Order: sequence, then C-alpha cells, then structure tokens
Amino acid sequence: MAWPTVPERALVLVPVGSTEQHGPHLPLHTDSTVAESVARATLRQLPTYDGVLAPTIAYGASGEHAGFPGTLSVGHEALRAVLVETVRSLSLWAGRVVFVNGHGGNVTSLDAACAQLRDEGHDVSWLGCDPPGGDAHAGRTETSVMLHLAPDDVRMSEAAPGDTRPLPELLPLLMAHGVRAVSPNGVLGDPTGATAEEGRALVEVMVSRAVRLVTADLADFRGRLVDPFRTAARQGAGEA
Repeated sequence: MAWPTVPERALVLVPVGSTEQHGPHLPLHTDSTVAESVARATLRQLPTYDGVLAPTIAYGASGEHAGFPGTLSVGHEALRAVLVETVRSLSLWAGRVVFVNGHGGNVTSLDAACAQLRDEGHDVSWLGCDPPGGDAHAGRTETSVMLHLAPDDVRMSEAAPGDTRPLPELLPLLMAHGVRAVSPNGVLGDPTGATAEEGRALVEVMVSRAVRLVTADLADFRGRLVDPFRTAARQGAGEA
C-alpha cells in the first residue's frame, strides 16, 4: 500500500501478539499469527468500512515464559508505551484504531494504554481473540487454530500434554515462578487431539465476534470492546 491509497480517516486494526514459546510443537509467532489472521479476516467482512491493517506488534509482555529459549518479552511498561505512541501517530490520519490482541499477557498494557489514550481524546479500543472454552496455553485450542492457519509451522509429531490442571489451580505457581515451574515442556493443556477442522470453526467464531464488536463500537472505561449481544442478555436476565 502506498500513502495515496490510504483512505482518509480510516479504521485501522492493529494486531498485537507476542514472541514466546508455545510448547515443542507450535511456533514462537503463534499469538501474532492468530491476531493478524483474525484482524485481516475481520476487515474482509467489513467491506463498507475504509479499513487498513497495520503491521503486527509482535513483541508483548511474556515474562511468564522467560524460562524458555526463543521468548522475547518487552514487559508491560514498554508495551504500554509502544501502544500509546502507535495510536498518537496513527491518529494524525486515522479515524479510529482498534487493537486486536492475541496474547493474554498483553491485557494489562492494553487496558492502561487505551484508558490513557481515550482520556487524551483518541478514538481507540481493543478486543481479544478469545475462542469459547479455550485451554490455557499451547493445548488443543491453540494447536487446532494453528493447524488451520499455519499447518506447515506445526510439528504434531512433537505435540505432548503439559500440565492439564485447571488454570485457577495453577495461577499461584505461574505468577510466582513462571510457566516452566509448572510445565517443563511449556504446554498447559493437551494438544494431541487437535485438528484443523476444529481450528477453522474456532477462527470463524473469533472473527464473527470481532466483526460484531467492531461494528457495535461499545467500549468500557478501559477501552475494551463490549459484546452487545452478551450485554443485552445480561440486562434481560436482570429484568426477568
């Protein structure tokens, strides 16, 4: 894309991922690939918008994975600063910015950055690539998604279960000592039953949700886009 072809006051989707271990079978770019793929597919389903896909921010807050070679973490504060400066620059020509996040460790930075930017008057928000029922890390869910999106980068011959305990049970250890103290192979879950067909269905759900969120454009005070269907359902239940 050359600058004269950039739409005036465009909607800009900015994928935010990570470079971190995803077990012995998934690539370091898993989160970035998911975020970029969901963002790209979302724009395709919004043809009436003047949409632009920004380059992926591939370095996130991944300190919990620092015990594994290949992980590159910039930390929460550095990521927050990058997000803030990205929007300040984009706002010189973009009309609206939406971050599409593929890594749970980035949430703190996204909340802080978007809250600050919205206070400054920028039209910015964010959404996560969160498939329903997803496992914690490099398990069946992420492996299925990557078998669909980037099958040549998945080494199913190396796939093996990690720690399969529920995440709430693991969190104290994860927070204190990182993933390696809980799972020597870096997997939280069991990837061995993953399929590309399941991954395709999961991606469709993520994209449909992203389209719905971007279209509704309802954000909370942190800039998190809120699903209007779920909000209406909660209100209806409260009124019943």
